[in-house]
Amino acid sequence: MTARRMSRKGVLSQVSTWDTATAGVVLARLGPQPPLSFFTPAEEAAADPLLDLLLARRHDDTPIPVLPVIDARLAAREFEGWRFADMPEDDEAWRRSLAALDEEVAVRHDGRAFGEVTHGDRHRLLRHIQDLGSHDWYGMPAGRVWTLWTRYACTAYYAHPYAWEEIGFGGPAYPRGYLRLGRGAREPWETAPARDPAAETDR
Repeated sequence: MTARRMSRKGVLSQVSTWDTATAGVVLARLGPQPPLSFFTPAEEAAADPLLDLLLARRHDDTPIPVLPVIDARLAAREFEGWRFADMPEDDEAWRRSLAALDEEVAVRHDGRAFGEVTHGDRHRLLRHIQDLGSHDWYGMPAGRVWTLWTRYACTAYYAHPYAWEEIGFGGPAYPRGYLRLGRGAREPWETAPARDPAAETDR
């Protein structure tokens, strides 16, 4: 996988067309992130490489803060308003699942933690968890844990303007709005993504 490419024109070239509230919200996502207040240092050491794997991030990708966004949500208990009946609340599920990653790695790799083993070892463990499906994994259905991780990871990642550029999303269009709503249609001010997903669906 190559490094993700960002447009030179970019979403941020449209800041002057947004209202003050919209601009403030979006630009705040580019600034320094507050220190973590939910995750412990041990949990952070597991969560960071976990998120890198879930999002297929590489060291040369444009940095997008994901862990601080998830941390802030969990600290404020800003959950999604629902959960599976066989799962604990999201904050507890995150703590238990990160501890489980460390525990399983410790058994497999002489007491080491999830963040201390190789990328390949971490990848194999995540593949194992994903393959478990509805089977139990440390007291929780593995598939539910996988869904929890990916929901939070993707929500945090794709809230960032750099990620919008990666997928060709023009960002908020408030107050002017979007007019061209057809498949593959772009506003005059929108920049095409590095790859055209609409064209690829025709193959």
